[in-house]
Amino acid sequence: MRQTSLFESERLTMERSMALTLESLRLYGPAYRHWAIAYSGGKDSTLVVTLVAYLLASGQLQAPESLTVLYADTRMELPPLQNAALQVLETLRQRGIKTQIVLPALDDRFFVYMFGRGVPPPKNRFRWCTPQLKVEPMERALADLRALHGEKFLMLTGVRLGESAARDQRIVTSCSRDGAECGQGWFQEMTPASIADVLAPCLHWRVCHVWDWLTFHAPGEGFPTSVIAEVYGGDEKEEINARTGCVGCNLASKDVALETVLKIPQWKYLAPLKRLRPLYRELIRPANRLRKNGERKKDGSLSANPMRMGPLHMEARRAGLAEVLSLQEEVNATARTLGRPCIDLINEKEHQRILELIEANTWPDKWTGEEIHADIPVPQIMADGIIQDFLLRELKEG
Repeated sequence: MRQTSLFESERLTMERSMALTLESLRLYGPAYRHWAIAYSGGKDSTLVVTLVAYLLASGQLQAPESLTVLYADTRMELPPLQNAALQVLETLRQRGIKTQIVLPALDDRFFVYMFGRGVPPPKNRFRWCTPQLKVEPMERALADLRALHGEKFLMLTGVRLGESAARDQRIVTSCSRDGAECGQGWFQEMTPASIADVLAPCLHWRVCHVWDWLTFHAPGEGFPTSVIAEVYGGDEKEEINARTGCVGCNLASKDVALETVLKIPQWKYLAPLKRLRPLYRELIRPANRLRKNGERKKDGSLSANPMRMGPLHMEARRAGLAEVLSLQEEVNATARTLGRPCIDLINEKEHQRILELIEANTWPDKWTGEEIHADIPVPQIMADGIIQDFLLRELKEG
């Protein structure tokens, strides 16, 4: 009887999904003495972390010499997800699994970078947050792990079909090469000198099975994961809409994740976090930023954008810092009254560092703080040297 591939119409059962994951791990796992799991606290990486822990504890999967769970803590995650992730990590530690919280460098953290250095909130054309808060710290942690082991290890990820059309197409192409069996997960073998080979053992899982695992099976095994499904909406139709990212993310057209969280009675006290997106919109306006006034290159010629807007000026940075600290305290005052988890968008160490950077008159590269405020009308200097007197249309940008 021919085995149905994952790309055919027949849907997998929960039992078959788990069996395929186990087959995948049994096939590739023994070739590596050391494993690592990239953990974001989201639904798919939580599935991988808790499922692997369950398979090891139940004796269905042979344990490697070492297993390290690397949690990417951006310091900007939705509070319920971060709270659940920290509880999952504690459960893993109690079971003898090594965990590591991967943080951005202090000066690279979201509010330190924005208010201490003056870099404006990220935009889709200037998306500095994802690489700086998540990708680069994780790459450094993985490189350190490779150096510690002295050999390439197996990296397990939560990549799953249905996450995006572009990713699905790459997976289809990859899994179709060299007669690869898609049911064995998406395995990517790197060069011998690489940090790790990568396996997505839950590639084939349907989202309804992810919800079932997080809502029923994982809690039954002692993992505090039901809140994760609750935050996402816990329904297959929510798969497209319930993306989670940084709290108050200003790159999304609508903050569906936070709105979903605030519908949950025990998390309603987080409502002041809704003020973050309006704050970011305000900060990128010209009134809160500096502008070059005919910027020139080293050779004396005008730059491509000689009137470009740049960093937040000091008044805006101080006002933004005060607003974030204010809404944070508003949330925490209610949390203390209700006996609920507090938040620390800006902790004491980060607050102190922001003040130090402001006091040191810190600016992004190629800015001094002596530039004009971006809302001041001045003659517009074009890259070709043409000057247009008091072109005001840019006052509306942002």
